[in-house]
Amino acid sequence: MLTTLKNGFVNFLRSRHWAEHFRRIPMLDQLAKAPADLRVPAALGDRLRSAALAAEAELLQGLNSAADGLDAAQVDAARAEAGWNTIAQDKPMSAGEHLWLCFRTPFNILLTLLAVVSWVTDDFKGTVVIGSMVLLSTVLRFWQEGRANKAAASLQAMVSNTATVLRRRVLDEGEPSDLRPTGFPTVPASLELPVRELVPGDIIKLSAGDMVPADCRLLQAKDLFLAQSAMTGESMPVEKFAQLQGADQSNPVDLDNIVFMGTNVVSGAGTALVVATGNITYLGALAGRATAMDRAPTAFQTGVNKVSWVLIRFMLVMVPLVFAINGFTKGDWTEALLFALSVAVGLTPEMLPMIVTATLAKGAVFLSRKQVIVKRLDAIQNFGAMDVLCTDKTGTLTQDKIFLARHLDAWGDESHHVLDMAYLNSYYQTGLKNLLDVAVLEHAELLEVVRNYAKVDEIPFDFVRRRMSVVVSDGGGHHILITKGAVDEILQVCTSVHAAGAVMPLDDSLRSRIVAVTEELNNQGLRVVAVATRESAASQQSYGVADEAGMELCGFVAFIDPPKESTAPALQALTQHGVHIKVLTGDNAAVTAKVCKEVGITEQAMMLGGDVERMDDAELARAVETHNIFAKLSPAHKERIVRMLKANGHVVGFLGDGINDAAALRAADIGISVDTAVDVAKEAADIILLEKSLMVLEQGVQEGRRTFANMLKYIKMTASSNFGNVFSVLVASAFIPFLPMLPLQLLVQNLVYDLSQTAIPFDHVDEELIARPQRWNPADIGRFMVFFGPISSVFDILTFVLMWKVFDANTPEKQTLFQSGWFVVGLLTQSLIVHMIRTARIPFIQSRAAWPVILMTLAVMAIGIFLPMGPLASHFKLEALPGSYFVYLVLIVLGYMGLTQVMKKWYIRRFGWQ
Repeated sequence: MLTTLKNGFVNFLRSRHWAEHFRRIPMLDQLAKAPADLRVPAALGDRLRSAALAAEAELLQGLNSAADGLDAAQVDAARAEAGWNTIAQDKPMSAGEHLWLCFRTPFNILLTLLAVVSWVTDDFKGTVVIGSMVLLSTVLRFWQEGRANKAAASLQAMVSNTATVLRRRVLDEGEPSDLRPTGFPTVPASLELPVRELVPGDIIKLSAGDMVPADCRLLQAKDLFLAQSAMTGESMPVEKFAQLQGADQSNPVDLDNIVFMGTNVVSGAGTALVVATGNITYLGALAGRATAMDRAPTAFQTGVNKVSWVLIRFMLVMVPLVFAINGFTKGDWTEALLFALSVAVGLTPEMLPMIVTATLAKGAVFLSRKQVIVKRLDAIQNFGAMDVLCTDKTGTLTQDKIFLARHLDAWGDESHHVLDMAYLNSYYQTGLKNLLDVAVLEHAELLEVVRNYAKVDEIPFDFVRRRMSVVVSDGGGHHILITKGAVDEILQVCTSVHAAGAVMPLDDSLRSRIVAVTEELNNQGLRVVAVATRESAASQQSYGVADEAGMELCGFVAFIDPPKESTAPALQALTQHGVHIKVLTGDNAAVTAKVCKEVGITEQAMMLGGDVERMDDAELARAVETHNIFAKLSPAHKERIVRMLKANGHVVGFLGDGINDAAALRAADIGISVDTAVDVAKEAADIILLEKSLMVLEQGVQEGRRTFANMLKYIKMTASSNFGNVFSVLVASAFIPFLPMLPLQLLVQNLVYDLSQTAIPFDHVDEELIARPQRWNPADIGRFMVFFGPISSVFDILTFVLMWKVFDANTPEKQTLFQSGWFVVGLLTQSLIVHMIRTARIPFIQSRAAWPVILMTLAVMAIGIFLPMGPLASHFKLEALPGSYFVYLVLIVLGYMGLTQVMKKWYIRRFGWQ
């Protein structure tokens, strides 16, 4: 039986399944790492191919839908059949599953094995005490995580992704009947609904920045490009069409008129029919297959795991030594086995999972009060470990409110014609309306201009061209192509200039004059967008990128993008706390430099996207260390810079809110976004800010470091205390003719000590410990254990001598007195080590623990004295100690604290203090 349990435990440890995440990995991240041969059921592939091949009218009829969407009754019927649009793996775990996850840590498994051994060997008291420790650890973790998960769920509900859906609504009485066709009681309405409310048959609108909310068949598409690397592993976006381009695709992801749940729109626009939701989507099918895959641990989990294995390896060496020495010296191998098992329990930091969870949960609660949503608990520790923060400029460092400052012709003179053209472009485009479009559309007086034109077509924005176009008809037999975008990209497609009432060919001298005008605007901190037009015959009905040629430059619209008031103090505070700031933006160099100077980044080393493009990885790895501003970047440039910084050993955060930031957000150790960000950015982020103030970043960094410091306190305390106890046991076992402490007494001592540790997550942290980024360092923990553990052994041995010589507890008949004396010293010194190791300062004088820690320490000390002196002593085979013992006890405790403080000062000078 024991052999079976042992083998099962070893296999369990090897599997690494115990290294569970505190939150399941986001499904897209998991699928991105899935093996290439992961396949969905054949039935799903057949269903998607049927939807791709079916005629539009046939498909609508089959889903009981229409071109203008579903009505309320049809939605209810579809939901009754298909359910909510959620994937099972995204649903919270049941209480039973969560309880099992909380139990199956390596330490709980080990303690359970030891409890079984105790039960088999008829040590029922030991079984009860060990079982209580397992129960305490499991229940506390279950309770703490439950609270954290509920808080996170309620906060995440505030930023759920939405979709633009066409639904038919019933006309209210009194509404004009000419709003709908004769005989129809409903009219189409465009609604913004939570993704989970979608049902098969819904008609949705897609534009740049949207996450695709379900598996859909495209009905209309205009230059529609999607990123679906989570499905295929392809890094480049793929173009999708309303009509199937080839009917012989065997792989469902190759169907170019089908878009899949979880992918995102990079550019373009489209209208799509939802054909599958929830678990029956392609993503849902992959999720079911992917749950069996091993999950790669995060950097945080890797650190916890390494520390855990340091302690486990130490235990696997020391426990057999204790068993062998006691067996040979005492001759009672059964008693030696029980004692060795008790030592193993004492060496097991069974509260580690609970302490880690409690400290992270406390951090999440703290940040939630600051209006910060923590999507992944271990992101809090990454927040504290971050030493480089890369940030986008627009909407993050600057306000999310951009103002249209000027509208000028090519010479820099005010021009209402330029504003009219810019307004028509922003009004009629259906893609991603950014803050610049919003600023233009605030000129509501220009609605009169719109009435003179009708939309014909549009060419959506993408991050390669960096421009977008609409085509309008003026009613006089002419079409006008209106293009706006980045100055350089607009000038590339212009051959003439309209200024001062005349049209002139665009030659080099005019180009230089125009560039000088835009540079002057940029130097004033204005963001400049160029506007160009071209007339064409009304016979042309469809337009594409190739039509953006031979255009006439009208002029510019210039925007002011003022920095947030909190940006400068937030960046200064982060810098003071050891976080280096790097700005990564797609904007031009002049505007970027002006804004960076306004927010306090005065020492500027700038690099442009073109330079990044030309560098190989080795050159870029050096450049990212010496430059702090990167301008005119593409999304791929941002991601590459983040990856280079990580490869250089940095813990990298990325703050962004746009579709062009999504790749960098995923690549960073900690992705940070805001609630006004596009869907794909919020999905990629680990932390979402609900407040506009950036000071919460500095608060989050400090809380992350407090969280880490408190976790490290427990590990250092436990490791050093355990090492000292085992060293003392080895000495006592070699020279004392009886056990220095009974197994039951060791277990009770450990249980009481564990209870005291539950207050650690609520402890204060010294300012110097949160002044710089902190990371896991298992080697340092091992060294700390070796240096500080033997200090307690010195005073344990003094206690042995005291009990042996002064109180004559030197025979098996007086072993109870000996064991009682060491029991009290051991429990008091273990409790006080908390205060000695929790700070690099002088405890109680320069740094005082939080009240919960102080109260727990006093409670443990009181219990330690009460157990041998009170009525329960006989139950634990203890006995009352003479009054003179407590005089020596005070001296031993004071000596222990003094020597620990001396060692601490020496250790800090030699190795520092993490």
